[in-house]
Amino acid sequence: MLSGAEALAIPTRLGQKMIVKDTKGSNLIWESLDHNGETWFSATISLYDFKALKTSDLIIAENLQGILKNACRLNSEFLSKWNGFKVETQLEFDRAWGLGSSSTLMYNIAEWAGINGIMLALKATNGSGYDVACSGADGPIIYISNDERISYTPVDFYPNFADKLYFVHLGEKVKSEDQVKYYFRTCKKKDAFAEAQSKITQKVISNTSLSGFESLMEEHEDLVSEHLKLPKIKDERFSDYWGIVKSLGAWGGDMILVSSDRSEEETKTYFKAHDCSTVIPYESLVLEEALVS
Repeated sequence: MLSGAEALAIPTRLGQKMIVKDTKGSNLIWESLDHNGETWFSATISLYDFKALKTSDLIIAENLQGILKNACRLNSEFLSKWNGFKVETQLEFDRAWGLGSSSTLMYNIAEWAGINGIMLALKATNGSGYDVACSGADGPIIYISNDERISYTPVDFYPNFADKLYFVHLGEKVKSEDQVKYYFRTCKKKDAFAEAQSKITQKVISNTSLSGFESLMEEHEDLVSEHLKLPKIKDERFSDYWGIVKSLGAWGGDMILVSSDRSEEETKTYFKAHDCSTVIPYESLVLEEALVS
């Protein structure tokens, strides 16, 4: 979706909840819980200057401060009351999966601040904002971000071969912002790259067969590998796998999408033998509204 490519985005069933309560004082008390209800981040932030008075992780606190400051720039009334707040967030998925702990947080803060989540994302990060748009979507969308416009529109994408698709967690983490920087540094023909990606996206939407979908995913992997000078994950780790292996998000980390015409048990056994113990059926993870038209 960088440089104006049309991107197909599909929301998941799992997201992130946020509860905000007024408190006395002039501080923001923040606590983030994982999917098991365990605290993974906490901070006390001054609402006068957004400095972290106390925190369990300085880097995460600085990222949070950046989001809050930009939210205030977009809405000067946000956090302007003479009181403090207690905020509690809880993930509905394992943090290691990379399903969007940052983007769902951005969306929730934008809702709290009464501002546009995509605009907040564009101010606070170097990404395109598609993941924040997906956080608030009720079904599949096509997202476009270029110099002329930023938009997303609902789209019909209900593959009749969904039972042949799986998400696999690689057990690795790649920072999206680093990959965005790498893209702008490495990709030399951005317009041509974006146009080619958009054509594939349109073909994916109209495709009705598993074999056609697999061919398009392989074409996209070849395209990204060529323009970003990066090896394909299938060549690196799963060269003997019988289906397609498609990188998602930042290349080389978090989740991949795979196809399989074999049983779920056989598919899971293969990936577990390759040190990937988390294999999730597509229909179990994708938002229910994205499965039925």
